[in-house]
Amino acid sequence: MQLQERIDLLVNLGFHLKEMGDYLEAVIHRTHFNNNWFTKENQKTSILAIATQFLERSKLENWVQQYHISEPKSAQKVGLVLAGNIPLVGFHDWLCVFITGHKAIIKLSEKDQYLLPYFFKWMGEQHPDFSSYVEVRETIKGFDAVIATGSNNSARYFEAYFGKYPNIIRKNRNSIAVLHGSETKEDLIALGHDIFQYFGLGCRNVSKIWVPENYNFDFFLETMHDEYKQLINHTKYKNNYDYNYALYQLNQVPFLMNGCIILTENEANTSRIATLHYQKYADLSGLSNILNQQKEDIQCVVSQQEIPNIPTLKLGQAQQPTLTDYADGVDTVKFLLSLNR
Repeated sequence: MQLQERIDLLVNLGFHLKEMGDYLEAVIHRTHFNNNWFTKENQKTSILAIATQFLERSKLENWVQQYHISEPKSAQKVGLVLAGNIPLVGFHDWLCVFITGHKAIIKLSEKDQYLLPYFFKWMGEQHPDFSSYVEVRETIKGFDAVIATGSNNSARYFEAYFGKYPNIIRKNRNSIAVLHGSETKEDLIALGHDIFQYFGLGCRNVSKIWVPENYNFDFFLETMHDEYKQLINHTKYKNNYDYNYALYQLNQVPFLMNGCIILTENEANTSRIATLHYQKYADLSGLSNILNQQKEDIQCVVSQQEIPNIPTLKLGQAQQPTLTDYADGVDTVKFLLSLNR
């Protein structure tokens, strides 16, 4: 397949996904049965985000125009070890491999086994050559390069096992928000999407907020409860909420709560499910220094205000990545094009 053929097929996939037909609905139902964290609503949110942010023709063409993508003299086999924390989290990695003309050898997460194979099945029915671009296996072998995503512990294994190959190995990252204390209700509702979308399980989800020293949490807690209190009806989320509440009580850890989230002051960027860490800052200049020291652990920063020397997104945009929002800031397409040399 030539580059334009690949783009055309991806655009058609986008149209197909937007239709949300009966077969796809059945796959969504099966995925939810396999993994209760993947609610039907969250799966559809992810699917439609892919269709609109990644698979529209103008966006795809503008994306590829930023690179010199020529057909590889010898297509490389790129192993993809996919995470399963949120639905279709590995789609962008696969998309980068496909758009550059390489073959993806994919190890799916047990938590997300059905959506991507459905996409591949549909694409194979539309173009006879598509099947030569992807292979799903229980274990990846015979690869030339690797992109692997996992925890800090699994990353050590990946580095030992894949270190001699060209690779991108991703570890734990979290996203943070910086508040100034004058946020409107609409601002905080938007922040709630960054915190609660996919139950906070994604690396782009906000797991910690920085607030001014005199910050009053009452309005924050009230707004989050009004808009997101239904989360507590999800059994797994409620179990985590109850567990963390008991844990903080037993350990006499000071906390704030509102029925759907528990806040505790903590320097760590990573927080437990159903909890949110906070820390106070005196001035933005000092905070900027801290965030730059932690940049290897931070996926993105959201804020309504500018922070010196820190790239930021507006509140509500953390879980709306575009084609050029590469995980960990590593340009995946550039890495894959380097394999052509």
